[in-house]
Amino acid sequence: MSNNNDQQMADDWAAALAEQADDVQPAPLEELTDETVAITDDERRKLDTIMDIPVTISMEVGRTQISIRNLLQLNQGSVVELDRIAGESLDVMVNGTLIAHGEVVVVNDKFGIRLTDVISQTERIKKLR
Repeated sequence: MSNNNDQQMADDWAAALAEQADDVQPAPLEELTDETVAITDDERRKLDTIMDIPVTISMEVGRTQISIRNLLQLNQGSVVELDRIAGESLDVMVNGTLIAHGEVVVVNDKFGIRLTDVISQTERIKKLR
């Protein structure tokens, strides 16, 4: 049954994309050149050393501060107001450091996040100081 739903969803997407394809004009782009410098064997070995280190990635919907008195009064059905507006992007954190903003998506009945803005490496370094 899932395959039929997946096929129907793919067909719907294909139909929507085909409908929009008539209105799409290609944008003129400059030719891209590869300006990367090859890394040395020593640099590759150092990089391989850290590639398998686990990190914790989390998505933050919002925050708030409440007193311990109010915290102890929370029970099932309680609502806690957060500092975000509905529809505002979520923060994507890696080991507590903001790396991106995104929006919630649902794929195969599981939550995920689509990155909408990635924080530049320079900005991330500034926040560490």
